[in-house]
Amino acid sequence: MAKESSIYSLLKAKFLIDDDALKTWKFIIFVFSLAMLMVYFNHNYDEKNYRITSLTNEVKELRSKFVDTRSELMKLKMESTVSKKMETRQILPSTVPPKKIVIKKPAEKSFIDKLKIWQ
Repeated sequence: MAKESSIYSLLKAKFLIDDDALKTWKFIIFVFSLAMLMVYFNHNYDEKNYRITSLTNEVKELRSKFVDTRSELMKLKMESTVSKKMETRQILPSTVPPKKIVIKKPAEKSFIDKLKIWQ
């Protein structure tokens, strides 16, 4: 019978209005505060995790766009592509190969030779 009365008093929440109710209320408020903090930090963690995932996907997308653009640029820079585009403007590639122009520097005079000029 004592067991039934304790369950009955628990169901009626007599522990919240007894003489030691202040300790119980403090403990309930403490547990509730911890639960709210846990929910808040879990929400922050999930939000940051979603943000990291979206930024990672954006980086992957931008990297693939960069690679596509770079390969397209390589194709456009090829001599054959440039020559085809210039043919429409009546500019044809040269049939004569270019000649290399070499400019020789005059030999620098030594210090003694420079002194001879002053004399």
